[in-house]
Amino acid sequence: MAHEKDSEAGRVDNYPGRMPEFIYTMTRARKAHNEKVILDDVSMSFYPGAKIGMVGPNGAGKSTILKIMAGLDQPSNGEARLAADATVGILLQEPPLNEDKTVLGNVEEGVGEIKAKLDRYNQISEEMADPDADFDALMTEMGKLQEDIDHADAWDLDSQLEQAMDALRCPPPDADVSVLSGGERRRVALCKLLLSKPDLLLLDEPTNHLDAESVLWLEQHLESYPGAVIAVTHDRYFLDNVAQWIAEVDRGRLYPYEGNYSTYLEKKAERLQVQGKKDAKLAKRLKDELEWVRSNAKARQVKSKARLARYEEMAAEAERTRKLDFEEIQIPPGPRLGSVVIEVKNLTKGFDDRVLIDGLSFSLPRNGIVGVIGPNGVGKTTLFKTIVGLEEPDSGEVKVGETVQISYVDQSRAGIDPEKSLWEVVSDGLDFIKVGHVEIPSRAYVSQFGFKGPDQQKKAGILSGGERNRLNLALTLKQGGNLLLLDEPTNDLDVETLGSLENALLEFPGCAVVISHDRWFLDRVATHILAYEGDDVNPAKWYWFEGNFEAYEKNKIERLGEEAARPHRVTYRKLTRD
Repeated sequence: MAHEKDSEAGRVDNYPGRMPEFIYTMTRARKAHNEKVILDDVSMSFYPGAKIGMVGPNGAGKSTILKIMAGLDQPSNGEARLAADATVGILLQEPPLNEDKTVLGNVEEGVGEIKAKLDRYNQISEEMADPDADFDALMTEMGKLQEDIDHADAWDLDSQLEQAMDALRCPPPDADVSVLSGGERRRVALCKLLLSKPDLLLLDEPTNHLDAESVLWLEQHLESYPGAVIAVTHDRYFLDNVAQWIAEVDRGRLYPYEGNYSTYLEKKAERLQVQGKKDAKLAKRLKDELEWVRSNAKARQVKSKARLARYEEMAAEAERTRKLDFEEIQIPPGPRLGSVVIEVKNLTKGFDDRVLIDGLSFSLPRNGIVGVIGPNGVGKTTLFKTIVGLEEPDSGEVKVGETVQISYVDQSRAGIDPEKSLWEVVSDGLDFIKVGHVEIPSRAYVSQFGFKGPDQQKKAGILSGGERNRLNLALTLKQGGNLLLLDEPTNDLDVETLGSLENALLEFPGCAVVISHDRWFLDRVATHILAYEGDDVNPAKWYWFEGNFEAYEKNKIERLGEEAARPHRVTYRKLTRD
């Protein structure tokens, strides 16, 4: 990869001995939306086969850059072009699907050309049974088709489709796409795109709405993908395991770093050292994350266990210092916790006609941070609602300790006035707000969640899914409880805000139960994992584990074998027999 200040050093060359054409070139490109400059005189180019992760703050224009590369948008000045005869495909945040087709019909569009050849090949086989057929012409056509199908490795196309749909946990093949959720639509679109195998694959937040095991499958698929890949993502393991380059978008400029995410952290820390005190806060956050990156699995587990033993110490420290920092996410300490936080005994809970949770028992210790993992639709949010009393258990018991104060915002509740600005929703129009027991400037608080300047004036009714998610996080952390229930807080946070949230949780004297698919986040903060492990025998089975995600995955393979770690479609057990 090359850019304006680094034209030679930044080249990714997977073709030693010869100089291939760049697959994509941008020369002195400029792009602005109204007053906001997204690209400011940017030049870059990269070779076929390059694997690039794109990072930068929310609103920096990363999605716009991908759209320019896909030909869906144009730079205001300068040049942006794809190599001649190269194909490009993009996964948009809200991808269009063919509403008239089923899930399988949409996925098959990704292999439309080769499927037509396979169908024609089979048709010729039938035609050759006719004694009056023109055998020479048919054999010639069949030979050409066989060559194309061999080249595309498409003889088992149906099983390839099934495998990809299974790995990405797509809805059933005959499902009507017009009734799918946003997450389900993205999985169908991603499946179709990967099967179409473009020379340049552009992915805008590909890991959103995928569970951890599907993300792992996608990582392995992209590592060996023959084409070039550019992924805008906040999934740091994904950036670590797939990217050969990191492209950071910052205030209209593009800074290339050769290496993966861990190398990027090192190099960025060096860059900040040179810049001096101006970015001291960011430098400290990078230092904390680097320290964690460099520690081994055993050291991480020791740190996780130490947290559980340090509740009293952390609570006393928080009461003593009550430090104020308007630039980083702050979680105000809640009241002291007693010995009982949450105890769940033999919980069974269903929704509609399905059992979601069957015979679940666990006890949440003080200072515990629980990562709740599993595919969409298996009952994670229902578990939250049962803990806070919005849902009653079908059987079993959920006991919440007397000292517990829960911070939770129900995402489906329509309590937010769509006509109010985002800032008004959080601040009630006040210049200073109480966050826990501390008063802070309301605009400074809102900006901690990635809403800068004019973004704070956006009407709540027109926010994107990701923006609503960040608004919910701001409302939840403001409540000042000692037990946080966070539903997908890591979706749509840029890597810097994610680091800020992680540090805030690690310093928080209290408990948190967090639904997240972000493995880096779960490894860094979780002391326990509550994992969905449903199978054909018991589709409503959950497993409670002490340790972070990395330790849980290792334990799962030891208990259930390698096959258990591979993603499969979720099966459900009905509540009643038909």
